[in-house]
Amino acid sequence: FWLGLVISAVFLYLAFKEIKFSELWNTLRQTRVIWLLPGLAIYFIGMLVRSWRWRYLLKPLKSVSIRTLFPIINIGYMGNNVFPLRMGEVLRAVVLKRREDVSISGSLATIVVERIFDAVVVIGFVLLNLGQLVSLPGAGSLAKLGSLATWAAGIFLAGLVAFILTAVFPKPAQRILHTIIGKLLPEKWRKPVIQFADRFLDGLMSLRSPANAFMILFTSTLIWLLETGLYWSVNQALGLDLNFQQLMLLNGVVNLVLLIPAAPGGLGTFDAAGRAMLEAYAIPSEIALGYT
Repeated sequence: FWLGLVISAVFLYLAFKEIKFSELWNTLRQTRVIWLLPGLAIYFIGMLVRSWRWRYLLKPLKSVSIRTLFPIINIGYMGNNVFPLRMGEVLRAVVLKRREDVSISGSLATIVVERIFDAVVVIGFVLLNLGQLVSLPGAGSLAKLGSLATWAAGIFLAGLVAFILTAVFPKPAQRILHTIIGKLLPEKWRKPVIQFADRFLDGLMSLRSPANAFMILFTSTLIWLLETGLYWSVNQALGLDLNFQQLMLLNGVVNLVLLIPAAPGGLGTFDAAGRAMLEAYAIPSEIALGYT
């Protein structure tokens, strides 16, 4: 928690460094607020799609309606913006347990799968626009994010393959997991940890179905395209001239930087990364910070 606050403080300093506050205020005053309304609508459509995706992931555990999942998803994202360490994900699993009696460890497994698919898509946005990133004038250290994105893509894809193999071959995976737990933990802890692990494995079973896995990938891509739609809406509100590909890259880079642990809601890391990327697009500092 304290490390996150320190990191956020450093990034907030970078975000507000050498900013003329009168010009920042003028930028905010000139925002065409009407253009933010479609952005909010697009964002909540994205939340509906997240609920749709979670329904696919939860199928092996229990069939839960999108109507039930939508408010729980929103509760979880509220938690991520308030509590440290993305504890909103745990909050989401707890609320689902109370309302639908789905095991917490099983739903946590589905949330981990969500995060892996999200990471793959977001990093894909960066890699698809890698040429644009490298060629940005004044991008400086941002260009190095290309190699970081390549490494991150490899890591998350390896994790996804491991989860798919676990889902396709659950019995061998279970035996290996039980053996590891038996060797590493004292006897009094083994039973509850094994029970937790078994329910976690149950949460991966949606990946056994190629159709389900495809739908999870499809909905994940749709979610992040809709999120880019929110970026487009703010782009319109400030009268900027960024195209959708540039906004995809902005979205991808900002979310890549959000992997750095910080205070809740990506305080500071989001702002500094957004300002740096927009400045690389030759947008003045005050307008760039106003955008973020």
